[in-house]
Amino acid sequence: MAKAIALLSGGLDSLLAIRVVQQQGVEVEALHFTSVFTNPASVAISLTAAARGARLLGVRLTTVEFTREHLELVKNPKHGHGKNLNPCIDCHMAMLRRAAQYMRDFGADFIITGEVLGQRPMSQHREALNLIAKQAGVEGLVLRPLSAKVLPPTIPEERGWVDREKLLDITGRSRKVQIAEAKLRGVTDYPAPAGGCLLTDEIFCRKLQDLLDHGEFELDDVQMLKHGRHYRPNERVKVVIGRDNADNEAIQALARPGDLLLRTVDVPGPLTLIRGKWGKETLRMATDLTARYSQGRALKKVKVSIQRHGEADDRVIEATPCDLENYKKFLIN
Repeated sequence: MAKAIALLSGGLDSLLAIRVVQQQGVEVEALHFTSVFTNPASVAISLTAAARGARLLGVRLTTVEFTREHLELVKNPKHGHGKNLNPCIDCHMAMLRRAAQYMRDFGADFIITGEVLGQRPMSQHREALNLIAKQAGVEGLVLRPLSAKVLPPTIPEERGWVDREKLLDITGRSRKVQIAEAKLRGVTDYPAPAGGCLLTDEIFCRKLQDLLDHGEFELDDVQMLKHGRHYRPNERVKVVIGRDNADNEAIQALARPGDLLLRTVDVPGPLTLIRGKWGKETLRMATDLTARYSQGRALKKVKVSIQRHGEADDRVIEATPCDLENYKKFLIN
């Protein structure tokens, strides 16, 4: 019996791809990649869907942490970025290289992906698919069951591990054929398509580009981009202001020694972080914005506590809730 390693996102395409190959008697093990650039709104859905899909299909699932490689790819992708900062071609190559390691470790014969020819403009046209497999060192060993009949035969087909005539010929962005095929093959539990990668999100990528421009690209810098409002008053300093309690907790957890943390004293409000070489003007801006975003925005004055992260002492000043237009030019959005 042939054995394959499958890339399983938990979505319709990857689930269907596995099912098509399983129905030919191939044993499958699945990999699910996670990264700091996974949209927070879809992280739990993605992990749950992958685990649920693996149970539905009866395959063993391994979760692969991909963050460190992903960070490096975003900084310097050999094949460039997509519309925003998504290094799709380099990302797919790196995932296939990792999959190839697991293929060897598990004694598998080939790799399965749920890619569909023409579904994504940067990474799923013919030239890109060929390039990705070749440069990942798995040329001929990547089977794309959903589009296999409109792509050149692969080693699994040539060696008879799978029957090419039982594979599919799907192309383009519509999912009507996948939905119909999934129903026929008993794959009925899958999430609706969603924007899972933050590197395709225009607003997130503007904030990420700001990090790149200022040489701030540690993991916690990137994690911080998922939370709060981000202001860049000058080249030396950044201000992050929580939008809600979840943001406040995340900002607190991501604060470093030397950061300033600002909190309103008598009224509920955001946690504000100041990072970098701040001066009096930046501090005034941050305290006034903290007051403005608090529930005391209608008051003339709001007390704001200022504390250096990791230190017990603080000081309290009176801040004036400001007109947001005054600082709009510093907001990264």
